[in-house]
Amino acid sequence: MFVSDWMTTKVYTVNPDSPLSDAVKLLREKAIKHLPVVDRHNRVTGILSDRDIKEYMPSKATTLDIFELHNMLLETRAEKVMKKKVVTAAPNLPIEEAAMIMHDKNIGCLPVVEDDKLVGIISDRDLFRVLVDITGVRHGGNRFYVVMPDKPGVTGEVLEIIKKHGFRPDSVLTTYEGVRKGYKRVVVRAMGEERNVEATTLELDRSFAVPFL
Repeated sequence: MFVSDWMTTKVYTVNPDSPLSDAVKLLREKAIKHLPVVDRHNRVTGILSDRDIKEYMPSKATTLDIFELHNMLLETRAEKVMKKKVVTAAPNLPIEEAAMIMHDKNIGCLPVVEDDKLVGIISDRDLFRVLVDITGVRHGGNRFYVVMPDKPGVTGEVLEIIKKHGFRPDSVLTTYEGVRKGYKRVVVRAMGEERNVEATTLELDRSFAVPFL
């Protein structure tokens, strides 16, 4: 799965010379947190967030009345407040790499650029949607959590036990974090009858001992 599969293609933007009041209005009306700043060729020149505006405002707002504050928002241009160093993504970037970049750089979105033109945006909200969709949690079913040795074929053994009890595995998630070296944590979401859950869980517990961390 790639960024192009999950990105928002209807992107609200402002220009570098747009009044800050226009940005505030867009952020509020569209219930969004980020606005790419683009030039007349639709090339990204900056990124403006609700946090950037909030950080800019306090020092100004404390000494101004409402009328003066309104005028300041009209007179201040987006380019004065925007972040000029923008991390972008290509449409063919794997979605998990986009998530890693956003996590590591502590940013809430990535403008998506192709041939130097803005074609979309991927945000933390989109990544929440990715997690919900790939796990299948919205469709219900049952969740099996197993700590197992990190050896070839072991995940297949888990899936066979689950299928033996009448379940159909829908998604498998694996992580090596939080367990002893040589082990991994696996979460399987599967569809099946509720009455088989206890028997399946007991068999999994017997088959795979949980190691001390």
